[in-house]
Amino acid sequence: MTVDQSTDADVQRLHELGYAQELKRGLGTFSNFAISFSIISVLAGAITTFWLGMYAGGPLVITLGWVVVGAFSLAVGAAMAEVCSAYPTAGGLYFWSATLARKHKARWAWWTGWFNLIGQIGVIASVDFALSNFILLSINIFGDSSNPPIEINRWSVFVTYLLVLVVHGLLNTFGVNLVKIMGDVSVWWHVGGVAVIVVSLFAFSKPGNLGMSNILEYRNETGWDFPGSWIYVVLVGLLLAQYTITGFDASAHVSEETKGAATAAPKAIVRSIYISAIAALILNVAMVQAIPADAYTDIAAKGILAGPEVFLLALTGTLGKLLVIISTVGQFFCGMASVTANSRMIYAFSRDGGLPGSSLWAKINPRTRTPTNSVWLGVGLAALIGVLSLIQTDLAYPVAFFALTGIAVVGLYISYVIPVFLRLRNPDFEPGPWNLGRWSNPVAWIAVVWVALIAVVFCLPVFNPWKTWETFNFTGPILVLAALFVGGWWSLSAKNHFTGPQRMGSVDELVAMETELNAEAADMAEHHTLKPPAD
Repeated sequence: MTVDQSTDADVQRLHELGYAQELKRGLGTFSNFAISFSIISVLAGAITTFWLGMYAGGPLVITLGWVVVGAFSLAVGAAMAEVCSAYPTAGGLYFWSATLARKHKARWAWWTGWFNLIGQIGVIASVDFALSNFILLSINIFGDSSNPPIEINRWSVFVTYLLVLVVHGLLNTFGVNLVKIMGDVSVWWHVGGVAVIVVSLFAFSKPGNLGMSNILEYRNETGWDFPGSWIYVVLVGLLLAQYTITGFDASAHVSEETKGAATAAPKAIVRSIYISAIAALILNVAMVQAIPADAYTDIAAKGILAGPEVFLLALTGTLGKLLVIISTVGQFFCGMASVTANSRMIYAFSRDGGLPGSSLWAKINPRTRTPTNSVWLGVGLAALIGVLSLIQTDLAYPVAFFALTGIAVVGLYISYVIPVFLRLRNPDFEPGPWNLGRWSNPVAWIAVVWVALIAVVFCLPVFNPWKTWETFNFTGPILVLAALFVGGWWSLSAKNHFTGPQRMGSVDELVAMETELNAEAADMAEHHTLKPPAD
């Protein structure tokens, strides 16, 4: 099948699902994979939440957590990928829920869409919040250590955070071609960056580090001490790996921009998970063995910056600083891809009337064929939730970040598993070209049980005592408030007007929309082309 034939088949399938080809279908299989792989970003999650593993379970959790979480996340991703193959739309999860639900279709779509949106905003906020800390550290490590150029405090981090959000918004405004290029570069940056970090830490770490003999050592710095407390500590420590392996729904959200989406998108979901889990395991083993044994507790206390502290203490001179820069750039790519995926979800959800002001957020920029308004709505919501970082005490550096990571994981994974659960209850589901065959139901049930477990565990307190401002886990209360808001809105208003995914028109009407968009894009391109002056 040629590229043109593949694209025609994609458009035809999109018409069958009720939508016009409004977005530019310019992504290949690798570029689709690149977006999910960049959002998972082992250079982000595996390093920025390294402190949590050091506290809750120590090297044992940091190492084996990737095996456990990687396996269960792969089950979730594979179950999702199977549904994605059948329904390759930008709406993704909420569209799947509405299609697969046997009753109350609009209600299932509503809850799935909102949990997905909340989780995605949590991803953007947590990634760019951590990135802001890393940017400031990157500036300081090249200055006078006794008098750093910038003090890293709540205000400097927050201002940097807002600037980073604006940059990510601008990059996503310029069109899918730029996103494609940066996504492709991001993959090789992550692969090469992990390789450089691993080789450097194994080959050049200073004497006195933990070494390979201690990579399965159990440590408990959480304060919990009761019979069987190790089980509790290990479970809450798994957030390190689980937070990292999120965001792979991005491959579904850009499926309307992907050629051969019915196979390319599900393959990208699965590949991004297992490749990331393997890379993260190798990366974190290298980091654990390089930890200076006499500085373990001090490093953990650095919170978000514990990972960079390992680089700087384990290595001498410029090499440690280089590793900090590598991880910082990786996080930048991650944040950019997160905004991309979120904008497509907002666009699709608004296309079906799922958000206030939907007509505004569903608009497509005719020149770039991207949902520019949705990009900036996502950026604005992330900026709003980032205010959480300003209300913490100076001793509570991880509190806001920890809440954001919990919101991202729980919100996203609940939205991931709802359509999987509905598929299990729908005997009429017809698999797409990518499917699990006889393993479909067992894998789906494993996914459902795993998500039910982590949805509870990651709302539990990590530290004891937990009844203090510095150690409280705000994930649960924030999600409860969000659920009350979403549920209340549904009962009071949305149920009267939101009916779930809607056909945009007949096939002829869809073709007419596409023709008009193409003509408008061509006209704008002509006016933006520089022409030589007339003689």
